[in-house]
Amino acid sequence: MVPPVAEEPYPSRGPARYLVAVARPARVGCATRPGPSCGRSKALKCSLPYRGRRVLAIASRQNSTVWLQREVRLDARPRGFHLVTDEVVEGVPELRELRVGLASVFMRHTSASLTLNENASPDVRRDFATWFDRAVPDGADFWTHTLEGPDDMPAHLKASLTDSSLTIPVRDGRLALGTWQGIYLCEHRDSGGPRRLLVTAFGEPSS
Repeated sequence: MVPPVAEEPYPSRGPARYLVAVARPARVGCATRPGPSCGRSKALKCSLPYRGRRVLAIASRQNSTVWLQREVRLDARPRGFHLVTDEVVEGVPELRELRVGLASVFMRHTSASLTLNENASPDVRRDFATWFDRAVPDGADFWTHTLEGPDDMPAHLKASLTDSSLTIPVRDGRLALGTWQGIYLCEHRDSGGPRRLLVTAFGEPSS
């Protein structure tokens, strides 16, 4: 089956209606008159009300796009910045099936996060930890959210200073990272426990 286009309500004065992709080879379609009269892309079926607005739609080509999704569990680690590229890749072996595509790596927590950075020298990760702990100190007298411990509110703020998700290109079955790039688990709590990532990838299969 062709994955549906994400359903987002189109603003109108009447009931919200949605753009629907049909299971036919398609390209990016641009419709200025959505509906049966649209001649720009017959692969798109659109039920949006026409108000003179430009509508952009993307539909996947049947049998040429692979979608996959896996949850990856990372073992508990101490506070700090940890290189986890290999664990992410090993947790999603289906990536090897993609010739070209994109992978989204999403952190499912609010006191840990992700970032891309230096994968060689561990000094970089130690310096990250030193800077963050000085910039966002534990137990500061201006924190009001303190019920879950002195490291909890700083952990939330550190998570927002980094990333909750990463989007990485896939090429020839591998994450197309730069030579010195790696995925960091940014663990902002002393005892955060195991962390869960949701990896979603799509693209053209290698064969």
